[in-house]
Amino acid sequence: MAFKKGKEWNGNKFGRPKGSQNRSSEMMKRNIQRAANLGLDYLKEDYEKLRQEDPRGALNLLMKLLEFNLPKLKAMDVKLDADVKQKIEKITVEIKNKQDDKKEKETN
Repeated sequence: MAFKKGKEWNGNKFGRPKGSQNRSSEMMKRNIQRAANLGLDYLKEDYEKLRQEDPRGALNLLMKLLEFNLPKLKAMDVKLDADVKQKIEKITVEIKNKQDDKKEKETN
């Protein structure tokens, strides 16, 4: 059979579909999921025990687990070119009505 160019021939006519996983990878993922689920069942008790024995280790574990729930914030660099030593002494806010503005425009 000669090589067919184009969409009708993908080179994998009778084999495993493109993108599908082989059985060993699928079984390995399932076993890892089962182990993780089993560990999650005892997570609370294990954490409490760790917290009593090693509070610093428990805090480190908590911080690592939070990375999966909370998005990481990017650090921001702020550069100030102005002299920061100046002190703001007074800020005043003046609220005017629209009618007052119209009267001022008419007089000017």
